[in-house]
Amino acid sequence: MRHHPINPSSLGAPKGFSHGIAAAPGRLLFVAGQIGADAQDQVIPGGFVTQFAKALDNVLEVVRAAGGEPGHICRLTMYATDRQAYLSDLAAVGAAYRQRMGRHFPAMALVEVSALVLDDAMIEIEATAVIPGGDDATHG
Repeated sequence: MRHHPINPSSLGAPKGFSHGIAAAPGRLLFVAGQIGADAQDQVIPGGFVTQFAKALDNVLEVVRAAGGEPGHICRLTMYATDRQAYLSDLAAVGAAYRQRMGRHFPAMALVEVSALVLDDAMIEIEATAVIPGGDDATHG
């Protein structure tokens, strides 16, 4: 299975994301929005970067349970309650991202929202992945 970044020069060079990803063959995996919460649904303390890292860890746990790996993710959508917190901590967010995803940059979007499912949640991340293999979707 191959993932191919699609980055038309007419859109300018992307920084830390791809404009599009073409992937085939494989099984589509849609990962529900994950926040920076533990198994007891408690938001972890520590601020934006800590919650970002945990939310991405939670996304990756779902991907791995389906038989995938970080490089199989084609799209990430991030919902943040404070866009400025994201921008202020961008270097640390980038470091946390690269620690988990390496140099794989799927199509991404960041959307500022007024609130998330739990009051203390600052970031929620959802994903789409294309997992190589057969039609068996019964992992995890």
